[in-house]
Amino acid sequence: MTVLPDDGLSLAAEFPDATHEQWQRLVEGVLRKSGKDVSGEAAEDALSTKLEDGLTTRPLYTAPETADETGFPGFAPFIRGGSPAGGAAAGWDVRQRYVGHDPVRVNEAVLADLENGVTSLWLSLGSGLGGLPVDALPRALDGVYLDLAPVSLDAGAEYADAARALLRLYAERQVAPEAARASLGADPLGHEARTGEVLDIADAVGLAREASAHWPGVRALLVDALPYHEAGGSAAEELGLSLATGVAYLRALTEAGADSGTDTGTTAGTGTGTGTDTGTTAGTGTGTDTGTTAGGLGVNAALGQIEFRYAATADQFLTIAKFRAARRLWARIAEACGAPEAGAQRQHAVTSPVMMTRRDPWVNMLRTTVACMAAGVGGADSVTVLPFDHELGLPDAFARRIARNTSTILLEESHLARVIDPAGGSYYVERLTDELAHAAWEFFQTVEKAGGLAAALRSGLVADRLAATWAERSKRLAKRREPITGVSEFPLLSEKPLDREPAPAGPAGGLPRVRRDEAYEALRARSDAHLAATGNRPRIFLAALGPAAAHTARATFAANLFQAGGVEPVHDPVSVDPATAAEAYAASGADGMAVLCSSDALYEEQAEAVAAALREAGATTVFLAGKPGTSAQAVDEYVFAGCDAVAVLSSVLDRMGIAS
Repeated sequence: MTVLPDDGLSLAAEFPDATHEQWQRLVEGVLRKSGKDVSGEAAEDALSTKLEDGLTTRPLYTAPETADETGFPGFAPFIRGGSPAGGAAAGWDVRQRYVGHDPVRVNEAVLADLENGVTSLWLSLGSGLGGLPVDALPRALDGVYLDLAPVSLDAGAEYADAARALLRLYAERQVAPEAARASLGADPLGHEARTGEVLDIADAVGLAREASAHWPGVRALLVDALPYHEAGGSAAEELGLSLATGVAYLRALTEAGADSGTDTGTTAGTGTGTGTDTGTTAGTGTGTDTGTTAGGLGVNAALGQIEFRYAATADQFLTIAKFRAARRLWARIAEACGAPEAGAQRQHAVTSPVMMTRRDPWVNMLRTTVACMAAGVGGADSVTVLPFDHELGLPDAFARRIARNTSTILLEESHLARVIDPAGGSYYVERLTDELAHAAWEFFQTVEKAGGLAAALRSGLVADRLAATWAERSKRLAKRREPITGVSEFPLLSEKPLDREPAPAGPAGGLPRVRRDEAYEALRARSDAHLAATGNRPRIFLAALGPAAAHTARATFAANLFQAGGVEPVHDPVSVDPATAAEAYAASGADGMAVLCSSDALYEEQAEAVAAALREAGATTVFLAGKPGTSAQAVDEYVFAGCDAVAVLSSVLDRMGIAS
């Protein structure tokens, strides 16, 4: 055995450093084997993935491609965290959400959660949000130590009444002002986005002044970006609109006695910039009417009155980058306002409702785990994990337990909070953070040039932009380019549905609410109705040709595709030929549909004869799983990777006579 000298030399010292060009040549060789004759940058482009907002994920990142200096946690531009210790001391705040009309049931859930890991409460109040009556707040918080458990309110148009009810409760229970920790949830522009109802911002400004003067741990205003995320917006659009909201609130809070209306949106400067400067000279402007003639707050105090809420998705790296970019962008706003040291954005992350599915809801546990992890790693101060049955109605005790334990496992067993900004220094994360920040700032400037967020909402600019983004994403979902496990991929038709008490209706009238699974859910609902009426699901026969090695891949593909629309694939017998296809089809109970599954070679040999036998047995449409144009004289249509699955499945159900 050779003993290496202990002289501090690297074991790789004798090997020359590889270059980027050498790596590219290796990539070129791999791509040539797959039929792509490309070289240089084109080789990397072939392995790149296009994201929304004009962003592209490259296959490899190196140090020279990263952004400029990102600073330290607790210091501008706050990319690495809003506080010096980050979550290393106690982890992120575990904030559970509560909806429902019954204060007794809410109180039972609150007390159970606080005893088992939850550290703050998010309460829905008011009839508009399907929450508790405002006057039931004391009962819902009965037995809660309000000096230990922070409270976040979500009351829509009733935000002022709800906020004052909570502040009265603090006083009645003799909570010291410095011990109270709360977010009063005043978000007039967010409410307008959700409902179309315009609210006067005067009460929000008044609450902020009261909180700033008497309740040092209370934030009055909320910038909720969820309405834009739930309307189909991209990460950059969510960030850009949150900035526009925050700037509007800063103007309202800092102006002194303006009296020219209720619109808080004015135009910020655009400027240019590079590196860590996102390119702006935006300030708080002269503002517009806030409904008061009293003097405004100072910039530092105003910045301290605003909390931000963002969606966290199962796209791990994009979520990490989003929370880091959000802090950088808000720090730039604070710098432009002359208060860079006060620009640490307070962030509340909520696992995305858009990504939650109604079918195979158990998979939502995995989605929310990844989203929670990404939000925590990205530096969110508070994280709400929605229960896995969120889309089915009111969550049961088991679902709430899993939701709160998600954070507990990540904090206590995975130790994610031991390191501040664990993703910092990753070439990919740093570059993605930088690019996302610039894309978000560009959209923010578009909104400001349109007169601010209020004007952009009322003119339709926001709705049109988000609708266009969702339309493009819907195409990817329909073609399964963005797979949904358990829905568009690997669906389980024999799944037993979960029964949940219906949740109260949420607000309506403003921006729409979308879900990733909505197109497939509509197809599955048609299949369910057919099952209830006839005792059987619609069926299609898989005519697999040749041995398993020849047909398994395409048969599996076809089975998954048709099940995504609630169509049951019948693959019995395992293999057919021209002599057995007709009998097998007749025995399958298929509703006029069959699909050939095999290799291109066997298609050439048998497709025409097998398709003819299937038609003689009653098949009205014969699909082929494979490249369009294969055996064109034998078949009617094709299913293939990248086809519009939603269009195909909708057409199949139509031809089967399944009512929509």
